[in-house]
Amino acid sequence: MVNQTNSASYEKKSFIDHLAASLSWQRFLLGVGLFMFLAMILFPFYWMVSSSFKARSEIGGRNPVYIPSELRLDAYQELFNPNVDHFQDFGTNILNSVRVAFPTAILTVIIATLGAYAVARLRFSGKEFLINSVLIVYLFPAVLLIIPLFAMLSSLSETLGFQVQDNLIIIIFTYLAQTLPVAIYMLTSYFRTIPAEIEQAAQIDGCSRFEVIWRITLPLSVPALVTVGLYTFMIAWNELLYALIFLNSRDLFTMPIKINTIFNDPSNRLHTVMAASTIMTLPVIILFLSFERFLEQGLTSGSVKG
Repeated sequence: MVNQTNSASYEKKSFIDHLAASLSWQRFLLGVGLFMFLAMILFPFYWMVSSSFKARSEIGGRNPVYIPSELRLDAYQELFNPNVDHFQDFGTNILNSVRVAFPTAILTVIIATLGAYAVARLRFSGKEFLINSVLIVYLFPAVLLIIPLFAMLSSLSETLGFQVQDNLIIIIFTYLAQTLPVAIYMLTSYFRTIPAEIEQAAQIDGCSRFEVIWRITLPLSVPALVTVGLYTFMIAWNELLYALIFLNSRDLFTMPIKINTIFNDPSNRLHTVMAASTIMTLPVIILFLSFERFLEQGLTSGSVKG
């Protein structure tokens, strides 16, 4: 009996000694830093989701309520059910955001691909100045571009006869002014990492420039195209300032404008704001998880055999 007790103590002591030996100050500090970093990222998301199920007294009280007493769907019913009080018709706002965000991302990727390929592969005077100028434009705050863009579009509307305000196509055009500079810069750096010998070999075999882009460059650039597409999609999906200036009709409000409208309601509707914010966040998370494998791929993995 004594031998068994000593053996158990020895095994327990050996485990603790082994754990202490494997744990250094560097690993301990790294673990604490990672824990704090994840807590700073995940806790606000948890608070948003949990608050969407809380009652008004729980979300508006002085003492914080970390876990709702029950999973109430009042906020979500207010967003989507036309038979409840303060119906928000949030489905229309989701559809408007989809109509704006996806075309913005697709057009940005297409235009930026052609522009970035020209800068990365073609030779012309002022190429470096052009790419640096594009990046400098992106460094200006978006608020500084509103007045020039609005004045330019107003002049064009008088000539071509289209409506500037309450026009989702105009919103897409204004978003391109924000997304194209950084997209061109990112893809230019990406295309320069692809060996030019691969494209030259395809041209020797009789491929035209556009065939080289379609058959060689684009398949090798899938990770960069996905990254740029997701990045520009998030810009258009979350953008508030430009949409607030160009959209006046409630039927055309995107989700950020609608959430801002609910937040500024005189009555306490924070639980509805949290529910709408949760719905707005989920598509971005799903897209990132869906395209994660593309984001992890190498730029030219397996393209050159040596």
